[in-house]
Amino acid sequence: MSDDIRPVPQPGILDIAPYLPGKSGAPGSNAVKLSANESPLGASPKAIEAFRSAAEHLEIYPEGSSRILRTALAEVHGIDPELIVCGNGSDDLLHLLAQTYLGDGDEAVMNRYGFSVYPIITKAAGARIVMVEETDYTADVDLLLAAVTDKTKVIWLANPNNPTGTYLSDAEVRRLHAGLRPDILLVIDSAYAEYVTAADYSVGLDLVGEASNVVMVRTFSKMGLAAARIGWMVGPDHVVDAINRIRGPFNVNLPAQLAGAAATRDVAFTARLKVYNAEWRDWITQELDSNHMHVVPSQANFVMVLFPDAEHAALAFNTLMERGLIVREIGASYGIPHGLRISIGSEQAMRGVVGILKALVQIA
Repeated sequence: MSDDIRPVPQPGILDIAPYLPGKSGAPGSNAVKLSANESPLGASPKAIEAFRSAAEHLEIYPEGSSRILRTALAEVHGIDPELIVCGNGSDDLLHLLAQTYLGDGDEAVMNRYGFSVYPIITKAAGARIVMVEETDYTADVDLLLAAVTDKTKVIWLANPNNPTGTYLSDAEVRRLHAGLRPDILLVIDSAYAEYVTAADYSVGLDLVGEASNVVMVRTFSKMGLAAARIGWMVGPDHVVDAINRIRGPFNVNLPAQLAGAAATRDVAFTARLKVYNAEWRDWITQELDSNHMHVVPSQANFVMVLFPDAEHAALAFNTLMERGLIVREIGASYGIPHGLRISIGSEQAMRGVVGILKALVQIA
């Protein structure tokens, strides 16, 4: 048999640029990772304890609908548990939404610097991604609506957005929704909701409850459980029914379910995360925003720092890396070559980043 004859992927699959994660290693054994927007305070002690308790039951399949986790989420957030779907991280749920609502000839709309997973899952479903320009690194509702055509089936909206940290107010999200046809699904990706301090922000639950074409997707990855891979979605019953028909029957493992439920109920720890993050997010913004660097105002657990050009950004990245501080380059993955994304971490790490970048600017 000829070596040239082999299984061939579906059209378009090999044209998809794979997801590019941030670097996770740097010189020295004490390198600090500030490239993945992980929790600055680790995980809830109650979640860690719950995760460990699952070790005594590893021979048993997890409950297939993540009932334990859905029950906790329903109690804390005031949601009908039947309208919740849990997944192996929010990426799992985003993939399922794309698979369910997109196909050949369809289009999905997103803002230019939205989460880089959206083009991947859209193209994997056979649909076309439509990138819309932003205003001051913020999603522009008017431009998003202007990009809608009769082929549009999904709007992807990360709120707050990754990697910029910017957000749309509740009023702007509602204005976006009001301008959409009822057959277009608005996906509100609220991955960083736990860190938002803006008074005019809404996580999206109210709009989900009022509309038949809105879903909200969340994650536990940014609040200390990235390794456990837990995501959850709230949507209308017809969307939940469709997603449940194709999701994996045991897509959330038992340790993750138990840890997620404990983390959900540990509202005091989540509140501590929010306060700590806001303090150091505001501090690093004030310290670095200058004529040589611009910090885009953020509502997430990271900041995006813009340098005069790509060369300055590369110098900053490499200098931080040499000092054992790993931040995120966002040129190749997001098209912002003069920017770096810096996760909020320990006080020592934040002071280290600021000291190095300020000294670097003076030298340059």
